[in-house]
Amino acid sequence: MLVDTDFAGTLPLFYKAIKAVGVCVPNIGYVMATHYHPDHMGLVSCLVEQGVKLVVMESQVSCVGYSDAIFSRAGLSVAPISVSSAVTLPFGESRSFLSSLGIAGEIITTPSHSPDSVSVMLDSGEAIVGDLEPYSYLAGYSSNTALASDWSRVLSYSPSVIYHAHANAVRMAGGGNEG
Repeated sequence: MLVDTDFAGTLPLFYKAIKAVGVCVPNIGYVMATHYHPDHMGLVSCLVEQGVKLVVMESQVSCVGYSDAIFSRAGLSVAPISVSSAVTLPFGESRSFLSSLGIAGEIITTPSHSPDSVSVMLDSGEAIVGDLEPYSYLAGYSSNTALASDWSRVLSYSPSVIYHAHANAVRMAGGGNEG
């Protein structure tokens, strides 16, 4: 399962990147976006056209078309995503779904960045958090209760590594804080 893609129009770079790690599109059974901003889901339509199945979490259904207008304004021809052909997944079923793919973990809602934001929490200790603002932001924005709630939820899984979408991976220090 692939988590997040890139902006529309970057398919050749995507092919090159997956080839570098020994993967090709037929090896990708499912794709999901941590949220439906254009830099996270821009290649979803292309992958679905090639047979990859889309996973949409229950909180994301109404946001799947969010980037359509952005792509149109940018002059990019991107096929709209059809939720009817996607695997729409309630959060309570994410663990069993991932298990059916041989992945131990679950998908949780982390909506402080956007209402459709989700994070993938793996039992092996990795957390894929998309655009969730870094934990360190709480020090400067202690009144951001939504961000604090998301981090409380993420840290309850005791992750050892946090993968942010636009930053390097962060190894967790003792006490569950980003270090």
